[in-house]
Amino acid sequence: MGSHTRRPPSGDELAEHIEALYRFALGVARDHELAADLVQDTLVRAIEKRSQYRGDGSLLSWLRQMLHHLAIDRARRSRHEVLVEDVETNWRSDDYTVDPAIVAQRSADRDELEDALVRLPVPYRTAVVLHDIERWRVREIAELLDISLPAAKQRLRRGRMMLVTALADGASRRERLKGVPMRCWDARRHVSDFMDGQLDDATATTVRAHLEVCPTCPPLYASLVDARDRLADLRDPDSVIPPALEARLRRVVDHSDDADQGSPRRA
Repeated sequence: MGSHTRRPPSGDELAEHIEALYRFALGVARDHELAADLVQDTLVRAIEKRSQYRGDGSLLSWLRQMLHHLAIDRARRSRHEVLVEDVETNWRSDDYTVDPAIVAQRSADRDELEDALVRLPVPYRTAVVLHDIERWRVREIAELLDISLPAAKQRLRRGRMMLVTALADGASRRERLKGVPMRCWDARRHVSDFMDGQLDDATATTVRAHLEVCPTCPPLYASLVDARDRLADLRDPDSVIPPALEARLRRVVDHSDDADQGSPRRA
C-alpha cells in the first residue's frame, strides 16, 4: 500500500481554529493584545510552513505548538519573570517558607493572581494554565509540548512552586507601589499612545499621575522619549531612491499585476 501524503491545510481550515487558538494564546500570554499578536503571527507562520504539516496529529495541535514556540521566543529575555534557578534553590532549603495568609489573600484577588501568573516563564506558565485552569491531563500537555511525561510533570511542579513564590514576593512589590495610580504594566502598555498624544483625557491623566509617583516607570518613559527623538534625527529629507532600485521595484509590481490578470510574465 503506497504512502499517503496529506495536502497542506487550506486557509479555510486554518481559520476554523482561530477561536480555539486565541483561547490558548490568551491562557499563555494573559494579555488580550499579546494573544491577538501571537495568533496572527502563528497564522502567518502556518501559511508559510503549511507544506511541512504531515497530518501526524491534529491541525490545532500543530498550530498550538507553533504558537507556544512563538510565545517563548517573545518572553525569552523578560527580566520580570521568576527565575527557575532561584525557585529551585529556595524550595530545596528546609528553612524556606511563605506566609500562607498573604498567599491566600493575594490568590483571592484576580489582578494579583494574574500578576503573579504572568511572571512565570512561558513553559511553566503553560503547564499550570492548561492543567489547573483548562483541566488538561498531564499526558495531553506532554503531547502538545512534545516532551516526555516526566518532563511535563516537572514543569507543572515547578510552575506551581514559582506561582506561590511570586504571590508571596508580591506583597513587598505592592508595598513599594502603594498609592501609585494604575498598575505598572497597564501604564506601560499605554505609554506609546501617551507619548503621541493619542489617549483619551481620563486615561492620559491616570498615566501622567502614575509617572509622577512610580519608582520604576519614569526612567523607562524617559528612555522611550529619548530613543524616539534620536530616531527622528536619522531622517534625511534629501535622500531619494536610486533610479535602478525604483525601476526594479516597479517591475515587481508590474509583474504582480500581470500575474493577477493571467498575462504572460515579462522577462
